[in-house]
Amino acid sequence: MTLPFFVYGTLRPGEVNHGLFLRGRTRSEEPGRLADAVLYAGPGYPYAVEEPGGGVVSGELVTALPEAYDELLDELDRLEEYVPGDPRSLYERVERKVVRAADGAAVRAWVYVAAPAVAARLRARGRAIDGGDWRGRM
Repeated sequence: MTLPFFVYGTLRPGEVNHGLFLRGRTRSEEPGRLADAVLYAGPGYPYAVEEPGGGVVSGELVTALPEAYDELLDELDRLEEYVPGDPRSLYERVERKVVRAADGAAVRAWVYVAAPAVAARLRARGRAIDGGDWRGRM
């Protein structure tokens, strides 16, 4: 399934991992919002934790160039330490609806959210980022 990615932390334009992984490999990058999630500060990067009615996370919908998609998907899974079915994964890659800011359309996208064990720790003693925007964390 070829879906855009919703990025909300170090993969956003202007952040360090955007240049390392996405620059020159995308067809479009446009602002979007993920509902029912709370953004938590991690050790140099954020985690989106799914919380029905919890809040909104700001980021970008990134559509990869078709010729770069498969390789990019593998690289992002490694970056996010996501291995399907592995309970040690930091993140899970899930399909969610993201609202595109330009027109309010709901777009299906891949989102890396905190894996269950990580999410539980963050809910118990993590620091939520007010407003759900990684860029406004300071």
